Amino acid sequence: MAERSQTAPEAGNDMGNDDAIGGNVSKYIVLPTGYCGQPKKGHLIFDACFESGNLGRVDQVSEFEYDLFIRPDTCNPRFRVWFNFTVENVKESQRVIFNIVNFSKTKSLYRDGMAPMVKSTSRPKWQRLPPKNVYYYRCPDHRKNYVMSFAFCFDREEDIYQFAYCYPYTYTRFQHYLDSLQKRNLDYFFREQLGQSVQQRQLDLLTITSPDNLREGAEQKVVFITGRVHPGETPSSFVCQGIIDFLISQHPIARVLREHLVFKIAPMLNPDGVYLGNYRCSLMGFDLNRHWLDPSPWAHPTLHGVKQLIVQMYNDPKTSLEFYIDIHAHSTMMNGFMYGNIFEDEERFQRQAIFPKLLCQNAEDFSYSSTSFNRDAVKAGTGRRFLGGLLDHTSYCYTLEVSFYSYIIGGTTAAVPYTEEAYMKLGRNVARTFLDYYRLNPLVEKVAIPMPRLRNEVEAQRKKEKPPPYKHPLLRGSASNYPNGKGDKRRSVNHKDPSNPF
Repeated sequence: MAERSQTAPEAGNDMGNDDAIGGNVSKYIVLPTGYCGQPKKGHLIFDACFESGNLGRVDQVSEFEYDLFIRPDTCNPRFRVWFNFTVENVKESQRVIFNIVNFSKTKSLYRDGMAPMVKSTSRPKWQRLPPKNVYYYRCPDHRKNYVMSFAFCFDREEDIYQFAYCYPYTYTRFQHYLDSLQKRNLDYFFREQLGQSVQQRQLDLLTITSPDNLREGAEQKVVFITGRVHPGETPSSFVCQGIIDFLISQHPIARVLREHLVFKIAPMLNPDGVYLGNYRCSLMGFDLNRHWLDPSPWAHPTLHGVKQLIVQMYNDPKTSLEFYIDIHAHSTMMNGFMYGNIFEDEERFQRQAIFPKLLCQNAEDFSYSSTSFNRDAVKAGTGRRFLGGLLDHTSYCYTLEVSFYSYIIGGTTAAVPYTEEAYMKLGRNVARTFLDYYRLNPLVEKVAIPMPRLRNEVEAQRKKEKPPPYKHPLLRGSASNYPNGKGDKRRSVNHKDPSNPF
């Protein structure tokens, strides 16, 4: 690779030093040193001013080589991992080397064969670059930071090429997905706005269950699932979509689960961070998964709204909050796996291991050996840790992690790169595992597959009833009123005994 010049770049290419990156490049034309006149084919144009885009600076090192700088998360320079940008005005057969030079992490799956994603206007399906074209190393020219370099050959002059850290999943895509589900008018799918982000984006809450479970006075066994609290962890959204798609399907297992459980899903806890192309933080630079102890209604409004709802359900004697699962993606490990909590009660600790063991049997990409249980002080503000301390002994809280890159099937050593469909398959397997946990398998054989009922077909029998609990647009309350320890809430039935789930 070319030696980097120690002199200042030419006017027009100088975008300041690394510490001064404050925004994304916008149709930024890279001209050769000393060149005057209109750009020609092969003078690359970089752009990241689009939803979930991220590229803060471009330096041309030589005719073929470019240093690319990730824009840090808004209001927080510590996090620089996610990138997502386009390149146009290319020449056919033009070969380049792109160096991503300012990663904030040293450990990376790039060491293990991970490669950036690429697509173009004529080939809109994302695919990974060949691992042989990707290099990850410590570079003395960039403060000894780790650099990821990849070689690429542009082959179609009229195409616009897009490169990304992982499969993007934008806020707009998410809204279109939920709109399409809502238009189906299913009587067991409910969508509501639980709150809004700082930039007034929707915090959606989905409820998936049989309408009978939402009748006034009905006892509810609730599984609460959240995702995308860290906006750059896009696999979380694909896993979450897999869960939702399965639960609303006419599969016999899905029908049994809807009859016996209430699924509450908040798929995108950090919509501002997702929209802005941040990796870990919200608009204001907060890692929301460290603020569960006391979320601010103005600085962390989405977290505040979800926590209020969970506390309200916890205080409802008719509601048993059985599971809380927060979905993430991991940048250094393979497979799917879970983090759980440590309890002094050995029996409770052993019961907590049941669900991940069952998931390991159902999902070839899930690793129980990588699953761990801890109480690290640095994790004290996470949803898993906070709710594990708040909720009583009948509730189990997990972080579900899935690799940004690949999984290794048991008995083999070859890494299988994840695809969008593979992430969604993991989500489907998570949903299926609740059937095994509650020992509902015998009921599946008795379930016929009817046509789904539309909501207006059952509206007559429900119009005289009060709205189901938690069906209002925004819950209110003071964070200072939340319980901060294990409660002694009484329940008529302990639904969490695996030997007698019902």
